[in-house]
Amino acid sequence: MESLNFNITSDQEISQLFKKNNCFDFHSASEFVRNLPYRRNLNKDSLATVFTDECGTCSTKHALLKKLAEENSQSDFKLILGIFQMNGDNTQKIKSVLETYNLDYIPEAHNYLKFKNQILDFTKKNSSENDFINDLLEEIEIEPHQINQFKIEFHRNYLKNWLDENPQIPYSLDELWKIREECIKTLS
Repeated sequence: MESLNFNITSDQEISQLFKKNNCFDFHSASEFVRNLPYRRNLNKDSLATVFTDECGTCSTKHALLKKLAEENSQSDFKLILGIFQMNGDNTQKIKSVLETYNLDYIPEAHNYLKFKNQILDFTKKNSSENDFINDLLEEIEIEPHQINQFKIEFHRNYLKNWLDENPQIPYSLDELWKIREECIKTLS
């Protein structure tokens, strides 16, 4: 972890908010974010919402850390949007939801950071790449401002194609999205 650590020297907004929370380097900032509860934020268009809401999701937490890296001229950090097979093994809390709808898995969008191809996941206290790496279907690099509408559209488009390729799945895109929302609710 030390090799990717850097001091927070910027006076820009996100850096200042971390400093106000006694985070003066990337390591302390990432631990601060990791230890915040997993919950949806009220305004995903403002990354400062993680501080005001005192919580975050994979999207807001990792976009915030990417923005921190940008403010401190750390260009080796990439914000990644991955699609993985969310199932009862890698996400045990959703097992009963998937069983109810007779699904083995749902392709789920997940944000994380990469530092020189090393995956960094600060979503929850015990998050790690092992939670999804073996079930990863696709990944692209995005910018912090793309965690809201772009991510949703990318994810829905992926699900639409997945349903087209798997005609045995008896759900429409909207029905599948509702099942996915039910899964996400069980995680909060």
